[in-house]
Amino acid sequence: MAMRSLVGRSSVNRLMETTRGAARRFSDGKGRVLSEEERAAENVYIQKMERERMEKLKKKAEQEKAAKDKETAEKKPEGAQSS
Repeated sequence: MAMRSLVGRSSVNRLMETTRGAARRFSDGKGRVLSEEERAAENVYIQKMERERMEKLKKKAEQEKAAKDKETAEKKPEGAQSS
């Protein structure tokens, strides 16, 4: 009997932990639940920020690749002359 209640409690705790994040996402930090319009605006803002972050990462990766390509291009002629 004690084992059954222990299993029940652990599953309830897991359920509470997983729903806590979802509930927090739809609140403004003051305990107030956001309306659908506020949630939509928040989602648009989050998507915009993620898009900008991805663009910055892509640009940085392209710059690093260009620098690496330039570095390898500078090394090739030197290696060709010494052969």
